[in-house]
Amino acid sequence: MLIDKEPKTKNDRTWCFWEKEMGFFEELVYRKWGKISFLSNYFSSTMDISPYQYKMIRGIDFYNYCFDEINKHSNIELVYGHSDGGFYHKEGITLILDGRQIELEHAVIFNSIYNPPAVSNGYIYLLQHFKGWIIETNSSSFNTLEATLMDFRISQEYGTAFVYVLPFSQTKALVECTFFTRNLLEQAQYDEALRSYIKVFLKIDHYSVMEQEFGVIPMTNEKFQFYRNGVYHIGTAGGQTKSSSGYTFQFIQKQSQQIVDCMIRGELLCTIPETPKRFRFYDNVLLDILYHKRYSGKKIFTDLFKKNKPQQVFKFLDNETSLKEEMKIISSLPLFPFLKAAFWQL
Repeated sequence: MLIDKEPKTKNDRTWCFWEKEMGFFEELVYRKWGKISFLSNYFSSTMDISPYQYKMIRGIDFYNYCFDEINKHSNIELVYGHSDGGFYHKEGITLILDGRQIELEHAVIFNSIYNPPAVSNGYIYLLQHFKGWIIETNSSSFNTLEATLMDFRISQEYGTAFVYVLPFSQTKALVECTFFTRNLLEQAQYDEALRSYIKVFLKIDHYSVMEQEFGVIPMTNEKFQFYRNGVYHIGTAGGQTKSSSGYTFQFIQKQSQQIVDCMIRGELLCTIPETPKRFRFYDNVLLDILYHKRYSGKKIFTDLFKKNKPQQVFKFLDNETSLKEEMKIISSLPLFPFLKAAFWQL
């Protein structure tokens, strides 16, 4: 049984990630780029990221692909409704769906709904929030061979902020503003940031907004548990959002593969290894710096890409580096702010 709030019929989000090989969802990749640009007032560069490619999947393509496959299997039941949660007891789980109770005895249950707990001392809750426009121009305006991964030249008045630009053609692109702050902005503020960027930095005066998207990703040092109260927690609810960057898509794919492999082998899911603690520690230290504004996020990311090859940065953000590689990357960042933040996260 697959339970969701409502049918997925809209192109409401975009997933972006980097990957070396052909991925599981390769046929859904809408666009991919072999070069990325990083821009700030201190350092700007266009970088070849081979053997990586920066890939984009549109939400609607993902939904259509998955549900076309699901509908081929009669043993999968789709249920739509609002879940008010559930409670665990000796016989199993009682799920509350639209006010009615569904008894789930001897079931393996996965939950991907993230409900932030009450704010408590020692826990950081920062929001990564973003709004994007797909714009179309009348003349050639974009280089289709490269994507702008981060452009920090925009105002940092609300906190760490950057824009990324994903060109679909010479006349069409997704332009998205991203903010790391404690609170959301008014919709008019996102719109003004987008209008300003398109005019000032892209030098485009005339364009049409074809589509819009808006999203919020929690960035927290909360300690997540894979298994709790009879339920396995996956996705953001299971700690698969990288708290320092917000990247989630590839971590979910890795965890999903581990779960499937484990079930096929007939092994207990609790044998799936956790993310090495040192990566959680690195994320929490950076999160502490951004949350308490101990150092400019703009300068941190600039140093990261200025002093390291993009391939090493990607590998580090994928939690795939060795301790030796990590020390080299960490040594390229400002020492004092990180030591201070590390003290508070020990």
